[in-house]
Amino acid sequence: MKHLTAIIFGILILTLAACGGTATGDSTPTGGEPTVEVVAISTLPPAAVSPRGMGSGNGMRARHQAQIPAKYADLKSPVPADDASLERGAKIYTANCAICHGDGGMGDGPAGTGLDPAPVPIAHTSQMLGDNYLFWRISEGGSAEPFNSAMPAFASIIDEQGRWDVINYVRALGQGAGGAPFDPAMEANRRAEMLSAAVREKVLTQEEADLFNEIHAKMDAVIASGKFQGAGAMSQAQADLLALLVKNGDITQQQADEFSQIHDRLEMSGLMR
Repeated sequence: MKHLTAIIFGILILTLAACGGTATGDSTPTGGEPTVEVVAISTLPPAAVSPRGMGSGNGMRARHQAQIPAKYADLKSPVPADDASLERGAKIYTANCAICHGDGGMGDGPAGTGLDPAPVPIAHTSQMLGDNYLFWRISEGGSAEPFNSAMPAFASIIDEQGRWDVINYVRALGQGAGGAPFDPAMEANRRAEMLSAAVREKVLTQEEADLFNEIHAKMDAVIASGKFQGAGAMSQAQADLLALLVKNGDITQQQADEFSQIHDRLEMSGLMR
């Protein structure tokens, strides 16, 4: 509790909206400069501190399989990811998101320490997620099931164009733009640490860990190529990526099925962030 209190105090000092709070704002696109409203925080949604700091496996699985509400399901960004949008998005991200998600979007911001679930490495995950999913999560925040996170609903804080600008910016972060540069090697190292722990705790065999790592590296290569754009939630993006690898002859269907099973076990173990 002392650690969580320190986090809350730090956020209050910075008076950022990244990890909780309420505000009123115009959610209608203005066509000009986006609304960036930095507000003091009055409350944090309930967030326990996990021994792993990664959330429960059941919660991770539910979040990955969350269904996009109908009002967001068909959304596609109307804002091109040009220099102007990225500049606007960078300002909004710095003011509202970096404190939890980190300058480079890797979930390592100072206010995110100890939160369960932890802030996601959005620079990486945004490469897989659809416009519809990202706009939904930014707009409505994380207080509802199955997310139960400290992320506020930004629909009343950032206008509609601004939310699309942020989506453009976090995707650019994943491609090495702005902030502390996204480092694919860092993500690979995190995955290696997770898999080592999974083998050590007998969640996986070494052979299964090696297979998971090999296929995940191929998925990352497809994402980095820019030839894949997610169309929904994480579970759908993963299924689509695996199907593409099978279609291209990079893996077999049996390997794709094994990867999915291993992924499920890692989620349930609580080792996966």
